[in-house]
Amino acid sequence: MTFHWEAFATAEPDLAATVEKRFGAFTHHVLATLRKDGSPRTTGMEVRFLNGELWLGMMPNSLKALDLRRDPRFVLQANPGPGTEMAGGDVRVAGRAIEVRDPETVARYTEEVDPPDPDAFHLFRTELTEVVRTFIEDERYLVVQLWKPGAGVRTTRRT
Repeated sequence: MTFHWEAFATAEPDLAATVEKRFGAFTHHVLATLRKDGSPRTTGMEVRFLNGELWLGMMPNSLKALDLRRDPRFVLQANPGPGTEMAGGDVRVAGRAIEVRDPETVARYTEEVDPPDPDAFHLFRTELTEVVRTFIEDERYLVVQLWKPGAGVRTTRRT
């Protein structure tokens, strides 16, 4: 089952709004991909929520883009921000990144985002396999909200 951002946001609007707000609070986030040998690679990343999709745009031939071309699995962790409060909680999104080369789609993205070199970048749309939010509730509970396609949000509270 494939879920793009709009389908997730329609199914789980509260969690989607929280996740978008957390990613919107800071510019740079952390993307994890898989290297040729299967070991993890983490790199800084800017993300965009546009036209019902979560987009990943990358410099030409960047290692993260080459990783995703080879193996599309990724995890994206929102920047936790300064200090320890992590307002809104800690969020991450996992899935598959699908490279988009359709000239019309790339042009629409370029018009809205204005990348440094509009003629040379990799653009990936995401298919979600998991969305997770972890936060503290009532200064007592560690709350984990876990969403997977077809399963809805499962909430766990731990003391």
